Order: sequence, then C-alpha cells, then structure tokens
Amino acid sequence: MEIKVIQNPLEKRKAKPTDESKLGFGKIFSDHFFTMTYHTGQGWHDPLIEPYRPLQLDPTAMCLHYAQEIFEGMKAYRGKGGAIFMFRPMENIRRMNVSAERLCMPKVDEQLFFEALKRLVILEKDWIPHGAGTSLYIRPTMIATEPALGVHPANEYLFFIIAGPVGAYYAEGFGPTRIFVTEEYCRSVPGGTGYCKAGGNYAASLYAGEIAKKMGYTQVLWLDAVERKYVEEVGTSNMFFMIGDELITAPLTGSILPGVTRDSVIQLAKSWGVKVSERRLGMDEVMEAIANGTIREAFASGTAAIVSPVGQIYYQGKEYLIADGKTGQLTNRLYEEILQIQYGQKDDPFGWRIKIAD
Repeated sequence: MEIKVIQNPLEKRKAKPTDESKLGFGKIFSDHFFTMTYHTGQGWHDPLIEPYRPLQLDPTAMCLHYAQEIFEGMKAYRGKGGAIFMFRPMENIRRMNVSAERLCMPKVDEQLFFEALKRLVILEKDWIPHGAGTSLYIRPTMIATEPALGVHPANEYLFFIIAGPVGAYYAEGFGPTRIFVTEEYCRSVPGGTGYCKAGGNYAASLYAGEIAKKMGYTQVLWLDAVERKYVEEVGTSNMFFMIGDELITAPLTGSILPGVTRDSVIQLAKSWGVKVSERRLGMDEVMEAIANGTIREAFASGTAAIVSPVGQIYYQGKEYLIADGKTGQLTNRLYEEILQIQYGQKDDPFGWRIKIAD
C-alpha cells in the first residue's frame, strides 16, 4: 500500500521547544501522525500521514469498554552530523504483532509498519532534539473502534503512530532511584497478558504505584502473582540484580514484558564476559545478598530510561541500601554503551542501529 501524506500548513504548525532541558517525557507532540484503518473482510487500508488532531470515537467504541488496546515505545536519535538513527525498531514491530495476536487484534505488515515509521520520523526530523540524552519518542498504538457492546473481538481497528521530543524519563535523570516492593498487589499472572504491551497491564499497576509515590518511592517492584516472592518487573521496566559475579533477571515465562532493552543488556553483558542468568530470584535471596554484602548493584532497563540504577528498596516495612545507594559500575557502563550505540558514537557490532536519514 502507498502511504499518502497530507502536510500541515506551515502557519498551523506548533512552536518547537526552545529549552531542551525542560522537555520532560510525554508532554509535547509533533505536527503530524500516521493513521491506518482496519475492517474485517477488507484488512488494513488507507495508510495516511496527516496533521496531528484529536481522534473521534463513538461512545461504544470497543476499546473504551473491553480494553482492546496495545502500544509500543521506541525512539529516533539525532547523531553526529545530523544523521537520524533508530534502535532495533524491528524488534518493537514484531513485539507489537505478538501483542496483537494475544488480544485478538489484526497484525500489521512489518515492512509497511517500518516504512510508516521512517516516513513520519523524516517528516518530523526538525522535532528531534539536539541535546545529549534527548530523542524523539515514538508511540505506535492500536485500538478497537467498532461501535458495539458485547464481549467479542472487534471488527474495526485504528492503528496510529504519534511522536514527540523527550528528555530524561525520571526527574532525577541518570541517578539511583528508590523502589517499593509490593506483596499485596500484582501486575500480571501466568497465562495472562503480562508479556504484551497492553494498556490494561498499566492500568493494573496504577494503584500500587500511587502508594509507592506517596511514600516517596519512584517505582514499584512487582513480585510473582502466585507465591508473591519472586522478582518480576519494576514499574514499566525489566529488573536486574548483580549478586556476586552473576547478573540475574527474571525469565520470560509469560508474565513479564520481553523488553528490547532487556535483551540488549543481556547480549552486551555476555559479550563482556559477565555471567548472565535468566532465572527466578526470590526476595529472600535478595535480602540475604544485602545482609552479607554480595549484592553489588541493581538496575531497571527499558526504552524510556535505557537503564536506571536502583539505590534503595523498601520491603516488608524496612528500607535497604544497595551498593551504598550509588550507581554501579556495570550499570553505568551499560547505560553509556547503549546510549553511544544509539547516537552513532560507537561501533555497533550487533547491528542494532538503523540509519534512516543523513
């Protein structure tokens, strides 16, 4: 299918931010977005890049009632000489199609998806900020739009891609965060949709997140839903603990998101000779490692923050320091390495970086 482009007239375009230190995350959006519609029997049709606008939905649109809504998160980076790069976009595209399958939604052709991404980013290239650590955040989304009540997969869908300039995800930037371990609430269960990037997963996390926030913590560390003892995710990210010489992260058993950055961290660490284990890690083992001093560092990984060091955790009424509350050596190395690959400042032996414009 050919992607049609309708450009916003220059006089109607938004003023771009002048102070990149105040970008924040997810507050500013560019002048255009991509849309495409699906009808059962017709498939995907009318791919279009058009001026950014509000969506119009029927009050009975099925996404509003039965949560058929999925999304992805990726970034475009301005590199040396103005080149524009993306980081492993095909992995995000494939993961979105996995989410679509689980929620009985139609898959999107990978090459059409990628072409839409490239066309949109190139059109909006002036929105890509220049400062270190800044980028253009890209949010592909799919929602069920059929106007109907009754629980069944919808027959109509809207796929759209929006973008906007972002700075640091956390207000503290690249510095140790404080996390709250909840045993009372859970985010996902085996057999559920935890491995999908579905809106309902995030809605389920809000209540415990507010409890953590009121207590002064940045994110919630989720435990498994069955025994409430094994480490799973932290907030919107995958979790890693360095205990002794072993870097440990939860296995992909269906209840956590298979993060693209998680996979990048694992591949990088292994290439440096670090022992990486994808295994179950109980909080009792974490507490023992804190007590005997064998826990060396901890961090979360995700597209938004790349890696985020964890300096403190709150568990069963007590607060514990990790690595004296400082950023660990491996955490810092991973952050710098991935960041420099993303911006084209270092060789990319894994083939992760894709240049989409000079």
